[in-house]
Amino acid sequence: MSDNARPRVTRRRLLAGGAGLAAVGGGGFAVGRSGRTEPAPPPPAPLRQFVTRPDLAVPVVDVTVTGPTAPGLVFLTPAAGVGGRGPLLVDGTGQPVWFHQVTGPGVIAIDARVQRLGGEPVITWWEGTIDPRYGIGAGEFVIVDRSYREVRRLRAPGPVPADQHDLILTPEGTAIFFVYEPAAADLSAYGGPADGVLVDGVLYELDIATGKIVFQWRAREHVSPDESYASPTGRIPYDYLHANSVEVDHDGALLVSARHTWTIYKIDRRSGAVRWRLGGKRSDFTIGPDAGFAWQHDARRRSDGTLGLFDNEAGITNRSNASRGLILDVDETARTARLVRALAHPDALLAPSQGSVQELPGRGSLVGWGQQPRFTEYAADGTLVASGALPADNGSYRAYKFDWSGTPTDQPTATALRGAVHVSWNGATAVTRWRVRSGLQPDRLTTVTTADRTGFETAVPLPAPAVFVVVDALDQAGTVLGSSPLTMVPQA
Repeated sequence: MSDNARPRVTRRRLLAGGAGLAAVGGGGFAVGRSGRTEPAPPPPAPLRQFVTRPDLAVPVVDVTVTGPTAPGLVFLTPAAGVGGRGPLLVDGTGQPVWFHQVTGPGVIAIDARVQRLGGEPVITWWEGTIDPRYGIGAGEFVIVDRSYREVRRLRAPGPVPADQHDLILTPEGTAIFFVYEPAAADLSAYGGPADGVLVDGVLYELDIATGKIVFQWRAREHVSPDESYASPTGRIPYDYLHANSVEVDHDGALLVSARHTWTIYKIDRRSGAVRWRLGGKRSDFTIGPDAGFAWQHDARRRSDGTLGLFDNEAGITNRSNASRGLILDVDETARTARLVRALAHPDALLAPSQGSVQELPGRGSLVGWGQQPRFTEYAADGTLVASGALPADNGSYRAYKFDWSGTPTDQPTATALRGAVHVSWNGATAVTRWRVRSGLQPDRLTTVTTADRTGFETAVPLPAPAVFVVVDALDQAGTVLGSSPLTMVPQA
């Protein structure tokens, strides 16, 4: 049916259907304890707070290491609970390295990760608001460089804001992401109203420099609602597809995961034609034992040609009692898919929404458990080597691990208390030691001590009476990377 045959549906109407959309296919962006499989471990203390940065309320990340892990920092985006929301980088012990606390009513950040722009590493994330009843976001993408300076904000080209589910930066200088666009539709064939509203998954590829649309794909032109495992209900906009990840495949085509059809689609990047479907009601593949999936997220091609994804097994309905990471051998010629490895959580967690599976160097995997505020790392053979958790009332859409070198443009922050100076430098990754210079006059400071960096904030005892103090950040070679402003020591 022509779009012109029906009145235009606005974003306001899309979000006016009430809480019921979550029951008919809303993406489910609830976070916290809901759906947790018991028994659960005691939650960690909820917040880290620092003398030098009282403006930051950092959720505690508890990490347990049981074997050799891949190098890098864990990237999370805490989005609920007590404390700040925003991109959070932690080290292998759970200590914060960088936290960017977003502000604004209801504003959260989603999916912080390392990508490359113009050949240089950057961190990207989505920032905006999400109605948890729908799982549909309204926001924009943020790109920052190694100094955490904002390089660009990417917005959707039309009146409907960018959806939060994914952003891919390509070597060609383009950005690929989704928009959830309302469209008037006759839903009577699917059990809905004749004058209903369909939530269309629109995929855009934009030239980052110019904003020009390079490629556009509308799901409703290629995927019928009869593929969906979600059903229309009343006047609520019908989110029949719920696309949640996109990946540029090794041959340049796109791999798109659609949660509500239980399907991975391979899409021709020129014509928009669906080359094949993996999973769901119209699968083009024979799926082997234990290789099926339901309500899935985050389909990614791995370096050996296998396909990784997060198999939620729960959403509008529950198909089993536990979610899992999956690695599948997908033979596109023979049209078969077989299980290579299932990555289970030792607590048999069931995550009704969100989740991720990332390939790590050495072919291990990091699994983010989405609505369950956990992440786990596995060796290439599937052995669990580390596990981590945010506070029980929190959650992170995905979890990643990346090598990252951050060089902030600001300087270390020092706060002197009686007998000690506290020092931190948000985002600085090369600091290994702190050198303290103090004295009775501001222009006559001498080195009085050095101390190893012990976490986001280090407390260094002052061994001698001092009125003024400066703290220098040193790298492994002893080079000064930055110095705190001159600070006065409180006197009795």
